[in-house]
Amino acid sequence: MLSKLGKIPDKVKAVVENTELDAFISSPLRYRHPWELLWGNISKGNACVAGDALHPMTPDLGQGGCCALEDSVVLARCLGEALLKNSGGERKDKEGVEGKEEYERIEMGLNKYANERRWRSFDLISTSYVVGFLQESNGKFMNFFRDKCLSPILAGLRLKKADFDCGKLSIS
Repeated sequence: MLSKLGKIPDKVKAVVENTELDAFISSPLRYRHPWELLWGNISKGNACVAGDALHPMTPDLGQGGCCALEDSVVLARCLGEALLKNSGGERKDKEGVEGKEEYERIEMGLNKYANERRWRSFDLISTSYVVGFLQESNGKFMNFFRDKCLSPILAGLRLKKADFDCGKLSIS
């Protein structure tokens, strides 16, 4: 573990060295193929996937929390628009009919959310995988290629991921 940390302050190094091995928890990461997002279901009925369950990624891009906030804005906007759509503002006498219509509007809102987030999530997962792969690769050629040729490209790629407009929430 210390070899992976690189140059770190002595105090941090001492903490890692003095920590018992049982204190570290190693969990295998599950790789989600990006095309699972393109062909799979993000929403089904009145349930949908969001956050890390939708777009698992390594911390290389620094977009995990940002993307979860994007999800919440897009989800709130899509559900808000769907629920505000009312057929003439009339109150239905039968609660079952109103409940079914509301369920269908929620389902439409979740489908809209899924369609909006599908390509962004695909992009982030794919980029995260490629950047992580390149950063973890070893060998003289790969080290030279990564450090001298790919560093500016990877830096620009990461910065572009942070510039995303997920829309605005309107108060109605």
